Amino acid sequence: MDKYDVKKRDNPRILLFFWISLIATVILLLGLARQQLIVKDTYADMERRQTERRILLPAPRGDIYDRNSNLLVGNRPQYSATVILDDLRPEFRKEYSKLIKEARAQIKQRFEAKEDKAPHESLPLPDYSQLSWEARINVIQRYLDVINSVTHRNDTLNVSKIIRHYNEQLLLPLPLAEDLNVYEYAQLIEAIPVQSPIAVHTNTARHYPYKSLAAHTLGYVQNVNPDLSKLTNDGIKNFTFKTKLGKTGIEKTFDDYLAGTDGFEIWRVDPLGFQNKRLELKPPKQGNSLITSLDVDLQIAAETALGNRIGVVLAMDIETGEMLSLASNPSYNLNDLSPFIPQATFDKINDAGAWLNRAVQLSYPPGSAFKLITAIAGLREGAIDASTKINCMGAYRVGNRIFHCNNRSGHGPVDIETAIAKSCNVFFYEVGLEIGIQKISEEAKRFQLDQKTGIELPFETSRLVVPDKAWKKKKMGESWWPGDTANTAIGQGFLLVTPLQMLTTIASIARDETRTDPTLKAIVKDQQNSQIQKHSPINLTSEQRTLLDQGMRACVSPIGTGKLAQIKDFNISGKTGTADFRAHGSDVNLAWFVGYAPSEDPKVAVVVMVQGKKKSDPYYGGSTAGPVAKDIFLTYKRKYLTP
Repeated sequence: MDKYDVKKRDNPRILLFFWISLIATVILLLGLARQQLIVKDTYADMERRQTERRILLPAPRGDIYDRNSNLLVGNRPQYSATVILDDLRPEFRKEYSKLIKEARAQIKQRFEAKEDKAPHESLPLPDYSQLSWEARINVIQRYLDVINSVTHRNDTLNVSKIIRHYNEQLLLPLPLAEDLNVYEYAQLIEAIPVQSPIAVHTNTARHYPYKSLAAHTLGYVQNVNPDLSKLTNDGIKNFTFKTKLGKTGIEKTFDDYLAGTDGFEIWRVDPLGFQNKRLELKPPKQGNSLITSLDVDLQIAAETALGNRIGVVLAMDIETGEMLSLASNPSYNLNDLSPFIPQATFDKINDAGAWLNRAVQLSYPPGSAFKLITAIAGLREGAIDASTKINCMGAYRVGNRIFHCNNRSGHGPVDIETAIAKSCNVFFYEVGLEIGIQKISEEAKRFQLDQKTGIELPFETSRLVVPDKAWKKKKMGESWWPGDTANTAIGQGFLLVTPLQMLTTIASIARDETRTDPTLKAIVKDQQNSQIQKHSPINLTSEQRTLLDQGMRACVSPIGTGKLAQIKDFNISGKTGTADFRAHGSDVNLAWFVGYAPSEDPKVAVVVMVQGKKKSDPYYGGSTAGPVAKDIFLTYKRKYLTP
């Protein structure tokens, strides 16, 4: 040791520690430089994930209008009395301390009163976690009591909902009283002090100015959690209010169009996850407004004429295929489903069978309205012409079976005009058997009666039946019989179509075509010409077309079954029908009317279907459905054809 001078620079121990220190310092500096210059973004991102939270702000949905700019669906303010849990932390701590003291005092009292305690046994501890939650619930309950006393409501706390909110939605206001009406809102705003933790949170709820009008067509929305997968995957934890998703009707079909663009706020939070400072705000953008083809006046007329009966009333612009009215009953008040559906409301609608849109979701036998298809098939096959006359004796034998006419006394000799006007079954039995089921089936398929219409409504049924020999063999494993042809020719038997299909069929006949594409969107004037329906012709000669037209006009005349649909100085072409139908285990009548007007220059097509509730209901096409159709034609005439 003595041979080295510690003050000299050649001391090896000093040199060793010098180089170790120098290398360590260089490594440290390089590490710091790497952290500050190279991987700083990684740590900044980690900091963001730990200290920032995003709150999604749902966008208001777009409005829905009728073709004349009447508001059908809009948004109303939805008020909720809320508290921010961050504001209650001092009260939570105070209440918690109070409960701890009380718990310890009770434990000590029980412990001291315990006779069999062991020597040196220590005093048990309170359940701090349970007391912590009890403190929060007590504080929140006090504020709910204040809200109830001011608004005279009787809301109660849902403890599991509070716990879930605390654990998952801490940054969001906790709703204590939801969907306040305007009077409760005003009372609360006036009564609570400015510094109170109670605040009124404003959201939007769907509002339906016409209540139950066109309920099945417009549809309703459901509150759901938004799809977070659409967000940037930046690692920031997201909190979100409920957003609205279209569940039925136009609300569902045009959901993306109506939904709008959600906004967001980004907040810096403290270590416990409570709000600290808002860093960024992007306001939500309201969804697009939609102008539908519906006409409020025609829709009101349809629903008023139908009344409380089960059925469907439809009206369509013949040239464009635009739906002017689409009424289905039983129905419901759409406002009862907003902002949410109470269980009692759901059960009431469900028990009434009112969820179903009977225009597109259920299929029925069309009855004598289908005779128009049989007539067209007979005309095209040459089985019917101006000289064709069939003697109706009130019944018709097919093999060993007797098929009755709607007039049991018989119509006597009838031509096609009289057969359509008076709905003579015997005439169409004979024509149907002469041309055969294959021709009838092919004609029905030309009018798309075996296919969905493609209207912009969800859940259109695929239970559509245009039967033929192959269908029966495949479906039932049985041969086709002449009696099956006779039944099909008059719209009974296995036939199943929707009321909307019958509307597209009668609109097509009015244009002398075989197809109509229905739509619920109003056609912009600039696109009017390009949107006019143009499809394959029926291919009747002018003479054959005249025979068909004369029969349909005669139907809505003093001699026809549709005479109750007559309007003075306004020619209507139509066809009535009465079909047998089994509903809920009972046999009931279906009353049909299909028609268009004016006969000389068709503008509007109308279909009415009314379903009896029991066999004894006196529902028939002419007497039940005809007057309903008359109301629709009258409303259309006054609004669109009267100078």
